[in-house]
Amino acid sequence: MMEVQESLGRWDRLGSRDLGSRLEAMEIISQEVARKVEAIGPLTSSPPATSLGSDLNDILAHLLMLSKRCPFEDVRERSIQLLQEVQDLGVRIPRPLGNGPSRFIPEKEILQVSKVDSRTQSIFEDAFAALGRLDNISLVMGFHPQYLESFLRTQHYLLQMDGPLPLHYRHYIGIMAAARHQCSYLVNLHVNDFLQVGGDAKWLNGLGEAPQKLQQLGELNKILAHRPWLITKEHMEALLKAEEHSWSLAELIHAVVLLTHYHSLASFTFGCGITPEIHCDGGHTFRPPSLSQYCVCDIANGNGHANQHDDQLCDQDMCGEVEVLMERMKQLQECRDDEEASQEEMATRFEREKTESMLVVTSEDEECVPSRDISRHFEDPSYGYKDFSRRGEHVPTFRAQDYSWEDHGYSLVNRLYPDVGQMLDEKFQMAYNLTYNTMATHKDVDTSMLRRAIWNYIHCMFGIRYDDYDYGEINQLLDRSFKIYIKTMVCSPEKTTKRMYESFWRQFQHSEKVHVNLLLMEARMQAELLYALRAITRYMT
Repeated sequence: MMEVQESLGRWDRLGSRDLGSRLEAMEIISQEVARKVEAIGPLTSSPPATSLGSDLNDILAHLLMLSKRCPFEDVRERSIQLLQEVQDLGVRIPRPLGNGPSRFIPEKEILQVSKVDSRTQSIFEDAFAALGRLDNISLVMGFHPQYLESFLRTQHYLLQMDGPLPLHYRHYIGIMAAARHQCSYLVNLHVNDFLQVGGDAKWLNGLGEAPQKLQQLGELNKILAHRPWLITKEHMEALLKAEEHSWSLAELIHAVVLLTHYHSLASFTFGCGITPEIHCDGGHTFRPPSLSQYCVCDIANGNGHANQHDDQLCDQDMCGEVEVLMERMKQLQECRDDEEASQEEMATRFEREKTESMLVVTSEDEECVPSRDISRHFEDPSYGYKDFSRRGEHVPTFRAQDYSWEDHGYSLVNRLYPDVGQMLDEKFQMAYNLTYNTMATHKDVDTSMLRRAIWNYIHCMFGIRYDDYDYGEINQLLDRSFKIYIKTMVCSPEKTTKRMYESFWRQFQHSEKVHVNLLLMEARMQAELLYALRAITRYMT
């Protein structure tokens, strides 16, 4: 256990804003690499499969990640140099697998770490200093720096700052939540973080090995992830009154925020096709490429792989897509000004849209069976979103004016876990209000109607109704392929495919699709939170 912490400690100082500290840290790492290479003795190919060899491989994989992802140029350059020196000694070095942070978005369109503006650079440096990595999620969110800043501030607070739960519990809850959607990307990241903060490796053998207190959270995790409308104050009472294993109200709020954060982040991860981190399993290989001898300079230039991305030619049915959508928005605006539907009609339109949303099929794929590796972090792997609609279960209507985030949820979170209500509120607002007033190639467009339709459609799938919204607008603005994408990403994100991502809004920019994914993620998180917080409020009153 000490070894894990020591080995991770070697990277910590690379996040320093002080150049001298970083250079010193790199010097220590290069000496360590030299010692390990020497200890292995003369080599013909890759390091032997001894603990010494695998430790060297881990360091080399980490250096590969730094050479591509570290926001500090000096660290990137020294990492490239070190890898080159090792390769010159005849040791095989790793190369990245895959084409950048996302399977759906060409790497050349995602911000290259070395080519960002000063604001984004500063955000990237903060992220790297906090976690010792600049992860693929942050790089893809980097299309929207304002949002990324708010997201990272909130996540840092939840995971690392003072709060009701101990640090290792926080990462373990992240693992439990991400595992509900078989999100191995997030599970792997937090397994590493969990060990780094001193978590007991035994707990990673399965939920049954974790303390009783965390095991009891399994039921809430399951229902929140798949059918949050079934959460009652009795679920909360069971956790708050569990005798020696009971949760305090503040701990429970912290846990609920973490669960909803990671359920919705799993949606974003699958919805953007996020690939494994370079230094993690699946992110690199030591096998030489089959084409030609791999050269370390490719690491720096990103030449190691061609981008298989041809811009799709304009199909007939797709060419006018943006214009049609803009025309509909204009017509709806005019109708809004002309006529007001009755309250009864508005309620009927909501119920119709809610029922229809139940029937949208998420994916043509067969069952995703979670791997043993992931499913051990939760119980009852067969429990999912889809079963209830087929069995004719009904999602009850939750009226937003009876319990809303602004009027009720926000203050409850802020009272029991100070500052977090405020941070979440800023993050929700940021995603909802984010706009560059563009749609594809069109400028000066007011997109608020479209953003509201997306947000309200997601809440409608969860049974949440806003009295002042005309749900008839949703069918005008969101076409079938878009609804399938939304439903899959929000309810069964592990089934999201590249084809689904490509089939909606085909004329729009990748940055606009990433914005859609931010809206989906935040709307989902808020919907789950509302059900959990309402149950806690009912328990308290």
